[in-house]
Amino acid sequence: MTAVVGIVSLIFVGAGLATGAILESILQENLNTQVVEETPDLRRVTATSTASDVLDTGRQTQGYLMILQVPGGLTGAYVTTDADVAELTSEQLSAVVAALDEPGFVTVDLPGLGEYRLNYTGSPSGLFAAYGLPTSEVTTTLGTILTSVTLVTIGGLILLGVVIVLVIRRSLRPLRAVAETAQRVARMPLSEGSVRISERVPAEQSDPHTEIGSVGDALNTLLDHVDSSLEERQRNEERMRRFVADASHELRTPLASIRGYSELSLRAIRQGNGAEPVANTETSLERIQAQSLRMTALVEDLLLLARLEEGQDLVYGAVDLSRMAIETVGDAQAAGTDHNWEIELDDEPIIVAGDEPRLHQVVVNLLANARTHTAVGTNVTLSVTREAAEAVIRVHDDGPGVEPSIANELFERFARADTSRARRTGGTGLGLSIARAIVDAHRGTISVSSLPGDTTFTVRLPARPDAPDAAEHAQ
Repeated sequence: MTAVVGIVSLIFVGAGLATGAILESILQENLNTQVVEETPDLRRVTATSTASDVLDTGRQTQGYLMILQVPGGLTGAYVTTDADVAELTSEQLSAVVAALDEPGFVTVDLPGLGEYRLNYTGSPSGLFAAYGLPTSEVTTTLGTILTSVTLVTIGGLILLGVVIVLVIRRSLRPLRAVAETAQRVARMPLSEGSVRISERVPAEQSDPHTEIGSVGDALNTLLDHVDSSLEERQRNEERMRRFVADASHELRTPLASIRGYSELSLRAIRQGNGAEPVANTETSLERIQAQSLRMTALVEDLLLLARLEEGQDLVYGAVDLSRMAIETVGDAQAAGTDHNWEIELDDEPIIVAGDEPRLHQVVVNLLANARTHTAVGTNVTLSVTREAAEAVIRVHDDGPGVEPSIANELFERFARADTSRARRTGGTGLGLSIARAIVDAHRGTISVSSLPGDTTFTVRLPARPDAPDAAEHAQ
């Protein structure tokens, strides 16, 4: 703001000085013209004439001054404010003579009379005359104009400063709102716990169609992203806590069994030899082995998830999904004879590029999930079709469906339809999360839609291989 006012001040001062110089030149030229117009006729001047004699016979205006050099001597007079003619003093005459140099106009400061504009003329007979008018009127007029310009300039600068302050404050209001919002957000504890950033730049200060308002709009967009990231972080922390609790529970049960059977075996050995202690020890070792295998399966599933999330553990080749569907349904029929199994396939085999054992694991998990969580006599249908550029695998059943409260977290680790610790269905709760990780690694999608009597898990995979060379080599 100071720079703007300073520049405008320089412009105003420059304009005022230029205007004053032009006006001074115009007024001085007008004064010169007036002096010439009021000059008396010197042809009537004789060798004995004086300046007073000439002025007495004329009609010059007040203040008009005349100096006359004739053989009779140097004389000077002027017209007073009372229209009388007064003689110039010797001091005044000396000041005039000292200022006269060449014919023409000259400005002379006369003692007691002030500044005069004189026109100096000469003649071949040796006569010369200097006559003129006071510059007081020009000075007064110029002073009045310059004073008016100065006052207008000062008033304009004050008004300009006020307007600039108001305009700048109004224009920068969105930036102040942005700064205040940023300061409020900076004071919020965002490092831990459940955090929600509700602070936003007001809508009227975040118009994206203006340059300054776009800053507020950008900050609001940033805060939206940060807010969603913090919510996702909180969800991840909660999932991690649940994962640690569930994993601890899953491992605690077999570890407790192993510990118990180990103590039982040691007690039997310490008690002595005999058929009964040997039989008990053998049974304990079998249970220890079973629980160890359960722990091993759980750990291997967790390691598989970790490798899949890092993009590892996939070996691409040509996978015939139609043949895989026939094999997996056959295995499901053998494992679940109390369910009704159906298969629907296109006329042509559907082949994709992928890791066959892992895709086989996906289909097996989906079929096992349908068998485990539905009642006896449920109809389960596996279909494999091609839709545009995708191969689509669907597992449909007419069972009770998935609870809406867990539908959104069904593919998370340790998610189960039966959330109680003492669940009926068994398993570690990692099957669907492994299925999703495998499908994601194949650049596909897996989803579920469920209503009572109508539940469908859908897997979509790119039908055109991402690595055709590897697929052809595998064939």
